[in-house]
Amino acid sequence: MGGFFGVASKEDCVFDLFFGTDYHSHLGTRRGGMVTYGENGFDRSIHNIENAPFRTKFDKDMQEMKGNLGIGCISDFEPQPLIVRSHHGTYAITTVSKINNIEEIVSSIFSNGNSHFLEMSGGEVNPTELVAALINQKENFIEGIHYALETIDGSLTMMILTSKGIYAARDKYGRTPIVLGKKEDAYCISFEDFAFQNLGYKPFKELGPGEIDVITPDGVKTLLAPGKQMKICTFLWVYYGYPSSSYEGVNVEEMRYRCGEKMAMRDNVKPDIVAGVPDSGIAHAVGYANASGIPFSRPFIKYTPTWPRSFMPTIQSKRNLIAKMKLLAVHDLIKDKRLLLIDDSIVRGTQLRETTEFLYESGAKEVHIRPACPPLVYGCKYLNFSRSSSEMDLITRRVIARLEDSETVSDEVLQQYTDPESPKYDEMIEEIRKELNFTTLRYNRLDDMLDAVGIPKENLCTYCWNGKE
Repeated sequence: MGGFFGVASKEDCVFDLFFGTDYHSHLGTRRGGMVTYGENGFDRSIHNIENAPFRTKFDKDMQEMKGNLGIGCISDFEPQPLIVRSHHGTYAITTVSKINNIEEIVSSIFSNGNSHFLEMSGGEVNPTELVAALINQKENFIEGIHYALETIDGSLTMMILTSKGIYAARDKYGRTPIVLGKKEDAYCISFEDFAFQNLGYKPFKELGPGEIDVITPDGVKTLLAPGKQMKICTFLWVYYGYPSSSYEGVNVEEMRYRCGEKMAMRDNVKPDIVAGVPDSGIAHAVGYANASGIPFSRPFIKYTPTWPRSFMPTIQSKRNLIAKMKLLAVHDLIKDKRLLLIDDSIVRGTQLRETTEFLYESGAKEVHIRPACPPLVYGCKYLNFSRSSSEMDLITRRVIARLEDSETVSDEVLQQYTDPESPKYDEMIEEIRKELNFTTLRYNRLDDMLDAVGIPKENLCTYCWNGKE
């Protein structure tokens, strides 16, 4: 998905920028970047972080870069931040976005006289460059940023660094977050609120949907007030968010505890131990264990020094291999045990099937699987949760296609597969269970998961589970 961090300070900002950006490393896999502005103008550095952590790649840059204003990012796709020169002057821009109507926007911009876009590998247009082109269509930054937020189909949250300060703009439906922090003589802008806590900042404000602020070393000014409609991504709590993160005042770790508790309240199996798939499944499992009274245990440990996240690298076959290699068995906790295993979700099913086989090979008697969210039936249109080119990559859609004897299924039929009270839902779950070789399979219910978040349901995006925007 990606994340970012920005600093506007009366003193040099590079130390805070470096560590604040690094705290977002759990959100991106491919590129890291920092831009500062100081006496010598803009200074930028971008590195590939696929095979080495952000700190390693940017340690030398941190020693050399200077400036009192700066933005940094961790990106799972495009190289950024970009430095752009336009009638607005020179500025740097970074985004967290998913733009579904890229080709339409590119054609429109070409028709208005834009000469070209630089292509990335694979021939795709850099989405951040496209956002800059949209901003440059208007007479000033405020109009340009608002125009970009309104034009893109998908989601867009951004920061823009100028010589005077930093513009921050949250997605028009608040699908992704921005929070501001404050300390003496400095303000920061962050995707994750925990990223500034150890740097001496205190929470200042959270931007609302579509809100545009400008941040300088002297203060924060709201340029466009937030809208009233919010659809923040629920997966931020279930999967993406770091345990110490909070969104809309709701802590990730606490939400996962509540999620696990609600799953336990509906369950009827009596395993010997409850375990979570590292990392995001662990807190759900703790909540389940606490509510059920069944002991929590760690029957396998994730080896993290080389590949900290299972979605790295980006080639699917390698992801599966790494996911398998990095799970180290604690055989004494597995042999002859009935295990209940909680993962954040099931997407393709490949990794969890291999994990289950791994547990059986290590002597497990039973493996009961409990995903912490409902079945994923729709491909996400708003965040880069998965860059799958087809919804048929989802195990649910493959199973539904078999049951319906067609890959083309109407939304009316799909809705039956999202309803946990329907016979079609039960058929789908049983087919997934058999395909992945689980002893039993029970997904968390959508209503329980939303209750675990605790904010108004109309403010939460649930598209990937029920197709409702």
